[in-house]
Amino acid sequence: MSPEPLNGTFPLLSLLIWLPILAGVITLAFGNARPNAARWFAVLSSVVVLLLTIPLFTGFDFANPGMQFEEARVWIAAYDIQYHVGADGISAALIALTTFTSVLVLIGAWGSVNERVSQYYAAFLILEGLMVGVFAALDSMLFYVFFEGMLIPMFLIIGVWGGPRRIYASIKFFLYTFLGSLFMLVGLIYLYLKGGSWQLADMYALQLTMQEQTWLFFAFFIAFAVKVPMFPVHTWLPDAHVEAPTAGSVVLAAIMLKIGGYGFLRFNLPIVPDASAEWAWLVIALSVIAVIYVGLVALVQDDMKKLIAYSSISHMGFVTIGTFIALGLVRDAGNFTGAELGLQGAMVQMVSHGFVSGAMFTCVGVLYDRMHSRMIRDYGGVANVMPWFAAFMVLFAMANSGLPGTSGFVGEFMVIIASFQKHPLLAFGAAFTLIIGAAYTLWLVKRVVWGEVGNARVAELTDINKREGFVLGAFAVGVLVLGIWPKPLTDLMQPSIAQLAKQIESSKLSQQ
Repeated sequence: MSPEPLNGTFPLLSLLIWLPILAGVITLAFGNARPNAARWFAVLSSVVVLLLTIPLFTGFDFANPGMQFEEARVWIAAYDIQYHVGADGISAALIALTTFTSVLVLIGAWGSVNERVSQYYAAFLILEGLMVGVFAALDSMLFYVFFEGMLIPMFLIIGVWGGPRRIYASIKFFLYTFLGSLFMLVGLIYLYLKGGSWQLADMYALQLTMQEQTWLFFAFFIAFAVKVPMFPVHTWLPDAHVEAPTAGSVVLAAIMLKIGGYGFLRFNLPIVPDASAEWAWLVIALSVIAVIYVGLVALVQDDMKKLIAYSSISHMGFVTIGTFIALGLVRDAGNFTGAELGLQGAMVQMVSHGFVSGAMFTCVGVLYDRMHSRMIRDYGGVANVMPWFAAFMVLFAMANSGLPGTSGFVGEFMVIIASFQKHPLLAFGAAFTLIIGAAYTLWLVKRVVWGEVGNARVAELTDINKREGFVLGAFAVGVLVLGIWPKPLTDLMQPSIAQLAKQIESSKLSQQ
């Protein structure tokens, strides 16, 4: 099957999806005998994919809220399933985050894995293509195939190259995410039987009763809540992060968690807006619990990776708060400006969290490669022997704490302002994470980076090399540029966000 672009456009999205997958298959052919060749080929392939993302923006119509670069062709004719892809401002931002992070992940992993190198790099390339496919899919069954398919390479990454409890962590990761997505599959089949189409655009127009919407809401909610992950279905994430290799943790935190937030924007809000409005209180309540409770859990961790993993859950709570607060603002008060601010904040937070969490896990990986320990007690005074590393880690810690001027501040501030327009108490609950976030992040930095040199092993540490400096520097540029000048990102997403706000205003209730 070769995809056929609409209106004669160049099949850019297909290239972004299938080129890394093809490169991954070719990388496997290098085998165990030529690890450096596999590394070079994989890194160069990911750079080419990143460069191919540039036309996605140079050719993008920033005033158009609809899908662009569309390609459509019949895939499974018997069930009218299509290979249909496209990108609006929301998906374009996440595709760029995926290709950017993938390059840094492959460069950062250069010296950390020395066994089954070709398979390791191939898994990340294939995973990159599948994640781009998730963000580009406009046929719901195609979305589901990509959504499930990306579990396989991550399952292997954790299970083969992970830590001592890698088998337990990989199986737990797979079972949680796979079982959650089965509910989504049931919902998609029901919508197809109801409306006769797998296309997301047709599902957006389908009229549904409140009972139907409620069942569908929870079917989608379970699938995407596990992926975010939301409290109380978050317990798989710390185990997965702790056991995954550094590159796996970076991809998991920076990109894969965003697919849950993206799913809420693509499925729950536009397909079942009435049920989403009815149950928004539940999502917001669980999100506030995640922001506060999980942040407190992070405060008592003695493993750096586990602390950052819990931090990710807490910060992703802002994404779901911003997403679902928009429903109340539009439907109860007709406040489109506040709703768009909440949705924009959720998206900015997703991109920012991709930079910050990816950078934080990379910092842990840099230390682990030298000390083979993630335990906070094994460090102390790292700044004395690794000043460049310390500068980067402190910057990312400040971003994780929501310091103004960094990307960590922008999205959270937008969500807090939108929440305040709905209810001041809700805004206070959301803002409380800034206090908790600063507490556990600064506590981590104090014990690891500052003070006297902790022990003889720390005294022997060497500062970051050029490769590590490039990776951390690239993340730092993303954190600072988005923190100081978020306008290009918000301008990219604004028309699509405004269209989504209009979609969730209108009832889709059927009287049948």
